[in-house]
Formats: sequence, structure tokens, C-alpha cells
Amino acid sequence: MIQSEALATATEFVLSMLAQSEYGLLGAVLVSLVFMGVRAGRPHLALGAAVVFAVLMAQA
Repeated sequence: MIQSEALATATEFVLSMLAQSEYGLLGAVLVSLVFMGVRAGRPHLALGAAVVFAVLMAQA
């Protein structure tokens, strides 16, 4: 219970920071896809979103 609340709080913090930064909505969507892929047990979704997010970070 505490672990899920901590994860939700951390996710909310990261998404709010990304939404306010230069990465904007795309960065927030990609981080959400990484979390959703891990949570749903879909490693291809999480890996794909993480790779695209890494490319986005490298461009900045």
C-alpha cells in the first residue's frame, strides 16, 4: 500500500515537472507509457517508450 502511494506520488511529481519543462506533453506521455508498460507487464511498450524518451533527451 505504501509502496504504491509512493510510486504514484513520484510519478505525479515527474509528470508535473515534465509538463512544465521544455519536453512538454510528449515527455509526459512517454514517461507515462514507460510506467504503464512496466505495470502492465508489457516490456516492449516500456522499452520502446524509454528509447524514444532517451532520444528526446539527447536532442535537448
